[in-house]
Amino acid sequence: MNKKNSLLLIEDNLAIAKQISSFLEGIGWQIDFASVGELGLKLAIENTYDVILLDLNLPDIDGIALCSSIKSSTLHVMPILMVTARDTFEDKARGFSSGADDYITKPFDLRELALRCEALTRRSTLHTERKLTKGHLCVDLRSNASFWQGNSIVLTGIGFKILHKLLEAYPYPVSRSELVSSLWGEDPPESNALKSHIYSLRKALASVSDTACVERVSNVGYILKGIE
Repeated sequence: MNKKNSLLLIEDNLAIAKQISSFLEGIGWQIDFASVGELGLKLAIENTYDVILLDLNLPDIDGIALCSSIKSSTLHVMPILMVTARDTFEDKARGFSSGADDYITKPFDLRELALRCEALTRRSTLHTERKLTKGHLCVDLRSNASFWQGNSIVLTGIGFKILHKLLEAYPYPVSRSELVSSLWGEDPPESNALKSHIYSLRKALASVSDTACVERVSNVGYILKGIE
């Protein structure tokens, strides 16, 4: 591989996690690891992975619920491969209904696991829009870069996610609660954190444009203006 594929492994069995990580790293994958669901959700929200490998039997959060949370809380399309000993049709149906993209039951061949991960990466690349452009504003989801009339906008990771969410909804506003949920899931920080990130985003836009701005919509949330 020229570029290392990235994978988030959420698995509470440390022996299994070590076995999976060792094998996948040996063939070129870059692995982040979480042994509990809460940390897994945090990593999924803060980073972008080519694949998320999710065990269903976690000590703090049910894997089905965690899958739904990841899908609803993250801005990027990240395919989820469920790994579990639950092998009935009903179990698989629940998994796919919660947003899983694939499902493999224990015990499994590590070579098959790698093939499934690679297939999910290719599928995700085919179906994910790499760039979102509206007016003079563009966000590149693969590189986490943003541009105004071709000029780079310097943003933090949170700032980029806010801009993407607002651009995706343009010309309509995005509620404050939706922004908070998409950025931090069920564990939001103290109350003025979003306001602080919006302020930084406004400054970044003002540095490249005289018109582009983020306006507050009373009792609703925030909206992009001046990007046409």
